[in-house]
Amino acid sequence: MIERRTVFKAVLATGAAALAAACSGGSNDGAAVPKGGNGDNGGKPVPPVAKLTASPAVGAKDASVREPVVVKVTEGKLTEVKLTNEGGDEIKGELAPDGLSWTSSEPLGYGKSYSYSAKATGTDQRPVELTGSFSTVSPAKTVRATLNPGDDAEVGVAMPISVKFNGGAPKDRAAVEKALKVKTSNDVEGSWAWLSPNQVDWRPKEYWPANTTVEVEANLYGVDLGGGVYVKSDVSTKFKIGRNQVVKIHTPDHVMKVYRGGAESASYPCSNGLDSVVDRNTPNGTFIIMSKEPHAVFDNARYGYTNVNKKWACRFSNHGEFIHENQDNAAAIGNTNNSHGCVNLLEADAKAYFDSAMIGDPVEVTGSKLGSPTNSDVKDWFYDWPTWKSLSAVK
Repeated sequence: MIERRTVFKAVLATGAAALAAACSGGSNDGAAVPKGGNGDNGGKPVPPVAKLTASPAVGAKDASVREPVVVKVTEGKLTEVKLTNEGGDEIKGELAPDGLSWTSSEPLGYGKSYSYSAKATGTDQRPVELTGSFSTVSPAKTVRATLNPGDDAEVGVAMPISVKFNGGAPKDRAAVEKALKVKTSNDVEGSWAWLSPNQVDWRPKEYWPANTTVEVEANLYGVDLGGGVYVKSDVSTKFKIGRNQVVKIHTPDHVMKVYRGGAESASYPCSNGLDSVVDRNTPNGTFIIMSKEPHAVFDNARYGYTNVNKKWACRFSNHGEFIHENQDNAAAIGNTNNSHGCVNLLEADAKAYFDSAMIGDPVEVTGSKLGSPTNSDVKDWFYDWPTWKSLSAVK
C-alpha cells in the first residue's frame, strides 16, 4: 500500500496553563483511561471530562481494511491525531469541522500493524490523550479480480459487464455483489448473475440504450471471499455503449440481416451450419460479437480440416461460431446451409459487415435444430429475465 505522511494539529488558547494528564488506551472499547487529575472529590482525583475512543479499538486483531480508522471525542475537541504504520509513516486523515472526530482517508494494508496517538482538550480545559495499536486481517490467500469492458471502450448494445476472479472462486457471493456498483447515464434496469464459480456478470433487462455511458466500481479490496481468501485490489472501468446494431439470422432463409436503430440497413446472402447434421447446425440463441479478426485460421480435427485461412472473421461464440468470408463456398451462399456452424458470406459482404460490426453487438439466431451452447462463458442472453435474476446471490 502507498502510505503518505500527514498530521492534523490544532492549538487551542486555554487561558491558564493546563495541567497534563497522561492517558493510555488499554480498554477493550478503545477509550482513554486517564491517570491523575486535580480537584476535590472526597480526597479522590477528579478525572477530566473529555473521553476519547478509537475504532478499531486498542489491541484489536484482524481489523478490516475496508473500514476507516475513526477517533472520536466527547465533552471536548481534538487537538492532534496521528496514525502511523510499522515504518513510522503517517496515514492520511481528516478532522471533522466540529473537531469531534478524525477519520483516516487512505486504505490500510493487509497483515499490518498501526499505532495511533490522539490528544484532546475537554470542556473543562483539561487535556486527555489516547494511545494504542491494532493489527489488520492477514489473508490466507489473495486473488486478482478483472473487469470487462475496459476503460474507454465503446461496445455494442448487448455487451455484459463481467467480473472474473483469477485463482479462486468466492464462497460469499452475496458479499461480492454488494461490493459491485453500476452507474449509467440513462435509466437502465439490470442485475448481476453468476455464470460460473469465478465469474459474475451484469446485463440489462433489454439491450442497452444507445450512447449510454457506464461506470463500474468493483470495491472488492478487503472483501472476505470465504476461507480467508481476499481480493488484492479494487478495480473500476468507464465505457460507452455505441449505436444500436443487431444481426438477425433465421437459418432456413440463408440470409443475414443487419438492423441499425431498429431499421434494416443491410441484407447479405449466407450459408449456415449443415441442416442434416444437428451438431453442425448454427446454434439458436442471442450471442454477441466477441472479437474481430481480419485474417483467421480455422482448425477442426473432428471434421478433418486444418489451417483454413479466411478473411473478415467476427467471432460470436466461444463454441466456435464466426461470421466470415468464404468465397470458396460461393455456390452455396444464399441457397444451401453446409458449413460446420459458421455463417459464410461472400467476400465483399463479409468486409462490409466486418467494417460495421462492434464488440458487444447482438447476433440473434433462430430456426436451427441445435440449442444454445450452455458451456459458453458468454451466455448472458441465453436466459430469460426471471431466470437471469434468479442467478444473483442477493435476493
